[in-house]
Amino acid sequence: MRRINRHLTGIDNGSIILFSDYQHDGVMWTGKGPRELRKIIEFDNPFASTPTVTVSISMWDFDKESNQRADISAETVNPDGFVIVFRTWGDTRIARIRADWLAIGEVMGDEDWDVV
Repeated sequence: MRRINRHLTGIDNGSIILFSDYQHDGVMWTGKGPRELRKIIEFDNPFASTPTVTVSISMWDFDKESNQRADISAETVNPDGFVIVFRTWGDTRIARIRADWLAIGEVMGDEDWDVV
Protein backbone atom coordinates (compact mmCIF):
# COMPACT_ATOMS: atom_id res chain seq x y z
CA MET A 1 0.00 0.00 0.00
CA ARG A 2 1.20 3.49 -0.76
CA ARG A 3 0.69 6.05 1.99
CA ILE A 4 0.32 9.68 0.99
CA ASN A 5 2.18 11.82 3.51
CA ARG A 6 0.70 15.16 2.60
CA HIS A 7 -2.73 16.55 3.28
CA LEU A 8 -3.17 17.54 -0.38
CA THR A 9 -3.92 14.84 -2.94
CA GLY A 10 -4.10 15.57 -6.65
CA ILE A 11 -5.90 13.65 -9.38
CA ASP A 12 -5.16 14.11 -13.08
CA ASN A 13 -6.69 12.11 -15.90
CA GLY A 14 -7.03 12.01 -19.64
CA SER A 15 -8.05 10.11 -22.74
CA ILE A 16 -6.03 9.78 -25.94
CA ILE A 17 -6.33 7.99 -29.27
CA LEU A 18 -3.06 6.06 -29.39
CA PHE A 19 -3.34 5.22 -33.07
CA SER A 20 -5.78 4.81 -35.93
CA ASP A 21 -3.69 2.58 -38.21
CA TYR A 22 -6.41 1.31 -40.53
CA GLN A 23 -6.63 4.77 -42.10
CA HIS A 24 -3.06 4.70 -43.43
CA ASP A 25 -2.08 1.00 -43.35
CA GLY A 26 0.00 1.49 -40.19
CA VAL A 27 2.01 -1.26 -38.54
CA MET A 28 -0.64 -2.19 -35.96
CA TRP A 29 -3.07 -2.91 -38.82
CA THR A 30 -0.75 -4.44 -41.43
CA GLY A 31 2.18 -5.80 -39.38
CA LYS A 32 2.82 -9.17 -37.80
CA GLY A 33 4.91 -10.21 -34.84
CA PRO A 34 5.87 -7.99 -31.90
CA ARG A 35 4.82 -4.35 -32.25
CA GLU A 36 5.00 -1.50 -29.77
CA LEU A 37 3.83 2.10 -29.53
CA ARG A 38 4.91 4.63 -26.89
CA LYS A 39 3.11 7.91 -26.16
CA ILE A 40 4.45 10.56 -23.76
CA ILE A 41 1.86 12.05 -21.39
CA GLU A 42 2.57 15.25 -19.46
CA PHE A 43 0.49 16.12 -16.41
CA ASP A 44 -1.36 19.45 -16.32
CA ASN A 45 0.64 20.33 -13.19
CA PRO A 46 3.54 18.41 -11.64
CA PHE A 47 2.94 16.26 -8.58
CA ALA A 48 5.05 16.73 -5.43
CA SER A 49 6.30 13.13 -5.78
CA THR A 50 5.83 10.26 -8.20
CA PRO A 51 2.08 9.53 -8.48
CA THR A 52 0.36 6.20 -8.96
CA VAL A 53 -0.84 5.86 -12.56
CA THR A 54 -3.32 3.43 -14.10
CA VAL A 55 -3.91 3.03 -17.82
CA SER A 56 -6.78 1.20 -19.51
CA ILE A 57 -8.12 0.62 -23.00
CA SER A 58 -11.36 2.56 -23.34
CA MET A 59 -12.00 1.80 -27.04
CA TRP A 60 -10.63 -0.94 -29.24
CA ASP A 61 -11.22 -1.88 -32.86
CA PHE A 62 -9.72 -5.29 -33.70
CA ASP A 63 -9.97 -7.26 -36.93
CA LYS A 64 -12.37 -10.18 -36.43
CA GLU A 65 -10.17 -12.54 -38.48
CA SER A 66 -7.16 -12.42 -36.12
CA ASN A 67 -6.47 -13.14 -32.46
CA GLN A 68 -7.06 -10.22 -30.12
CA ARG A 69 -3.84 -9.61 -28.15
CA ALA A 70 -3.02 -6.40 -26.32
CA ASP A 71 -0.88 -5.20 -23.44
CA ILE A 72 -1.06 -1.64 -22.11
CA SER A 73 0.92 -0.10 -19.24
CA ALA A 74 2.44 3.06 -17.78
CA GLU A 75 6.24 3.28 -17.70
CA THR A 76 8.80 5.85 -16.53
CA VAL A 77 6.26 7.50 -14.24
CA ASN A 78 7.61 10.67 -12.59
CA PRO A 79 6.11 13.85 -11.07
CA ASP A 80 5.86 15.49 -14.53
CA GLY A 81 4.33 12.67 -16.57
CA PHE A 82 4.74 9.12 -17.87
CA VAL A 83 4.77 7.01 -21.03
CA ILE A 84 1.83 4.88 -22.19
CA VAL A 85 3.18 1.67 -23.73
CA PHE A 86 0.92 -0.41 -25.98
CA ARG A 87 2.05 -3.78 -27.31
CA THR A 88 0.63 -6.50 -29.51
CA TRP A 89 2.11 -9.58 -31.20
CA GLY A 90 1.44 -12.48 -33.52
CA ASP A 91 -1.15 -12.05 -36.26
CA THR A 92 -3.24 -9.49 -34.34
CA ARG A 93 -4.60 -6.67 -36.49
CA ILE A 94 -5.70 -3.55 -34.65
CA ALA A 95 -7.42 -0.68 -36.42
CA ARG A 96 -7.39 1.76 -33.50
CA ILE A 97 -7.04 2.09 -29.74
CA ARG A 98 -8.07 4.77 -27.26
CA ALA A 99 -6.50 4.77 -23.80
CA ASP A 100 -7.71 6.43 -20.60
CA TRP A 101 -5.37 7.18 -17.70
CA LEU A 102 -5.66 8.27 -14.08
CA ALA A 103 -2.87 9.63 -11.85
CA ILE A 104 -3.23 10.10 -8.08
CA GLY A 105 -0.55 11.51 -5.82
CA GLU A 106 0.74 14.19 -3.49
CA VAL A 107 0.60 17.81 -4.65
CA MET A 108 2.11 21.04 -3.35
CA GLY A 109 -0.19 23.43 -1.48
CA ASP A 110 -0.28 27.20 -1.83
CA GLU A 111 1.63 27.53 1.43
CA ASP A 112 4.34 24.96 0.57
CA TRP A 113 7.77 26.34 -0.29
CA ASP A 114 10.21 24.91 -2.79
CA VAL A 115 13.56 25.81 -1.25
CA VAL A 116 16.55 25.10 -3.46
